[in-house]
Amino acid sequence: MTSHVLTVTCQSKRGIVAAISGKLAELGCNITDSAQFDDPGTGQFFMRVSFVSEQGHNEAALEAGFAPVGADFDMNWAMHDEATKMKVILMVSRFGHCLNDLLYRWRIGALPIDIVGVVSNHMEYQKVVVNHDIPFHCIKVTKENKPQAEAAIMQVVKDTGAELIVLARYMQILSDDMCQAMSGRIINIHHSFLPSFKGANPYKQAFERGVKLIGATAHYVTADLDEGPIIEQDTVRITHAQSPNDYVSLGRDVEAQVLSRAIHAHIHHRVFINGNKTVVFPASPGSYASERMG
Repeated sequence: MTSHVLTVTCQSKRGIVAAISGKLAELGCNITDSAQFDDPGTGQFFMRVSFVSEQGHNEAALEAGFAPVGADFDMNWAMHDEATKMKVILMVSRFGHCLNDLLYRWRIGALPIDIVGVVSNHMEYQKVVVNHDIPFHCIKVTKENKPQAEAAIMQVVKDTGAELIVLARYMQILSDDMCQAMSGRIINIHHSFLPSFKGANPYKQAFERGVKLIGATAHYVTADLDEGPIIEQDTVRITHAQSPNDYVSLGRDVEAQVLSRAIHAHIHHRVFINGNKTVVFPASPGSYASERMG
């Protein structure tokens, strides 16, 4: 049996769930997990269904069989073979905590992706990446060459067939053109403080204000810097006894965790963009299992 995921977005109306489940049953499929959400504010309906094809139909046959239902409800829908790993490019500058965490999770199978390349504007992590048998691309970025540098990055995306870019602490602002070209396919991670601090050395600012919570936010990249639809967030508590360096270490740890969870949600087709927000469905049973422990 082959496992698949069906994702659906459409205007909410009566009979959608019945039509979907009925068609999948007709196609010889057994639903193993399902989640849905009606947004009363927008009138949009979102659904994610995991199922197995007990008759062994491939993706093309399933798509052909389901197409009439999609047309009847004017759905934006897609079928995904769960055995196919998403092709991902990681981008990093000089902070390597997220990169190293993702490489480890990828190596043990906890993050089932196909890392087709790592792009950096520095050389610090070339050896680490090459030692994992992953292509490394050093693309320097300056004010003068930014358009050419982004063109080179997009060429890597094209050549590798990458479906997702992950900014694993890549400290360059992407152009509006690149954000639009990869809309919904670039994930960024950054710190988030309560209250918020921006600019140089935010951890020092937080320490001086006696912040008790620091955290991280993973979101899709848009032309509005750090304001794209949020996928995942988390926080860690700080006490008066922590030093500024403690803030940095704890912040890096939560950044790595939040970024990996956001990627996990995206590659399993659990995230639906809903205007400036997202709908993020829970993980299906077994989707966190690793191929090996170390």
